[in-house]
Amino acid sequence: MAIVRWDPFRDVMTLQERMNRLFDQTLSRTRTDDEEGLTTSMWSPAVDIFETIDSIVMKAELPGVSRDNIDIQVQDNTLMLKGERKFEREVQEENYLRIERSYGAFQRAFTLPTVVQQDKIKAVFKDGVLEVTMPKAEEAKPKQVKIDVK
Repeated sequence: MAIVRWDPFRDVMTLQERMNRLFDQTLSRTRTDDEEGLTTSMWSPAVDIFETIDSIVMKAELPGVSRDNIDIQVQDNTLMLKGERKFEREVQEENYLRIERSYGAFQRAFTLPTVVQQDKIKAVFKDGVLEVTMPKAEEAKPKQVKIDVK
């Protein structure tokens, strides 16, 4: 009989890997077919949010999403982005060999670092990229103070 050194962390790491796999499989799929590769999963668009001197800008990648299926709201210093990419029914589902793009509804919320002027928010949707420009409120903009020299 061989002596095996007991590593208490090995069991914990194995359990963590199994739990991660379980959550990945459960949460990333809304519908599962019997064959590998024929699943549609929940998705969330990638975004970039950056700040300029005068505004906060969000860019979201939304290829394949119609402008009519996008909803943008700003309330209580929170930007809410909602939408849906619909599955195209041009080809019958049983004729697909693989479906890797994600479809369905999405919703994301972002807390804004400063107060914005809600009545001056502009959104432009071009080439599958949504750009939302939110001008900062006057009290949130940096003020430059002149120094008098005597």
